[in-house]
Amino acid sequence: MNVQVKLFAVAKQLVGSETAHVDVPDGATVADLRAALVQEYPALSGTLASVVFAVNAEYATDQTCLAATDEIACIPPVSGG
Repeated sequence: MNVQVKLFAVAKQLVGSETAHVDVPDGATVADLRAALVQEYPALSGTLASVVFAVNAEYATDQTCLAATDEIACIPPVSGG
C-alpha cells in the first residue's frame, strides 16, 4: 500500500517536500514505515531514529499498524529557548 507522510522541520528540509510517499506492505507498522522511508529517502537515515510519528493525530509506537487511509506525521525533535 502507498502511504503519505507529512514531514516537519529537518525531515521536511532533508526530503525537500512537505510530504513523502512510500510503499509499505499491507499490515505494515510504524517500524516498517521507518525502514521504507530510509530506503526511499536515504538523507533521513540519521534523523529517523529520533523522530516521533503520529497516526491519525495520536502519537504512535513502532508497533502501531498502518492503513492506507491513515494521516501520518513525522515529527522530529525541536529545540529552542
